[in-house]
Amino acid sequence: MSILVVGSVAYDTVRTPLGHVDDALGGSATYFSSAAALFAPVKIVAVVGDDFNHGELDFLRARGVDTSGIAVDAGATFRWSGSYGDEMGDATTLDTQLNVFQNFRPTIPDTHRDEKFVFLANIDPALQMAVLDQVRDPQMVICDTMNFWIHGKRAELLELLKRVDVFVLNETEAKDLTGESNPIRAAKRILTMGPSRIVVKLGEYGVLLAGDDQIYRLPAYPVEAVHDPTGAGDTFAGGFVGYMAETGDLSFEGMHRALLAGTVAASFNVEAFSLGRMREIERAQLDERCLALERIAGWAWTKRLVGQG
Repeated sequence: MSILVVGSVAYDTVRTPLGHVDDALGGSATYFSSAAALFAPVKIVAVVGDDFNHGELDFLRARGVDTSGIAVDAGATFRWSGSYGDEMGDATTLDTQLNVFQNFRPTIPDTHRDEKFVFLANIDPALQMAVLDQVRDPQMVICDTMNFWIHGKRAELLELLKRVDVFVLNETEAKDLTGESNPIRAAKRILTMGPSRIVVKLGEYGVLLAGDDQIYRLPAYPVEAVHDPTGAGDTFAGGFVGYMAETGDLSFEGMHRALLAGTVAASFNVEAFSLGRMREIERAQLDERCLALERIAGWAWTKRLVGQG
């Protein structure tokens, strides 16, 4: 089954203790697609300026990503600049130039409205709602957000959550949304807001999945050198959603397995600046690392593993 992603395609300038990159390809939809397309066909809806180099998306098109839904407006492409400290935690934003993204109003082409998996990347919840008004009978809606929307558009976000199946957010966002200091309590509180499953990203401590009166916790894959955490959350979402779209297994156990794919995709992403690592990896490499993480986590399956049979 194929996936519709609505988000940003951007240029990023990033500095970390291991180096820097200027005006490198970025954006939530780009990172998401780089991982999701290893599993299933992806269709992007986004906007770029007339300064954008469309050849930079050739590696996505080679993986079967449909970029025909990317609109081109007069003006400059969305640009973001940030830096990370020694602990590689949350980025410090140095500059944000929304440019054409400021007036982004997603228009879903008719050819993109029947996708069974819809990923709403981090944009205004009012725009995320507008996307859901345009698609037809999705099997699963997955949504991301950020603190800016939690604080500035809380009412709209809460309305949106009533139409979302899986809500993906990080630990800080979960705590801010609920007022709970514990991520497990926060996840359980969010489950009362509409979504049936909650994924809480815990950074270097892994990820938590809650729903169906169950909780799963998966550690992060051990990466020796983190070069650039930018896009790790979107890459995680790409692997997570991509695996479910490939298998069609939407059970809680199936989603548990999808955590492996998402966590491993993010582990590759942070090993290089921008999409340097995600441009080059192949599915076999991802499967191999999924099996390694399974052994690290102490999971044992009696049936199919990621990448097998």
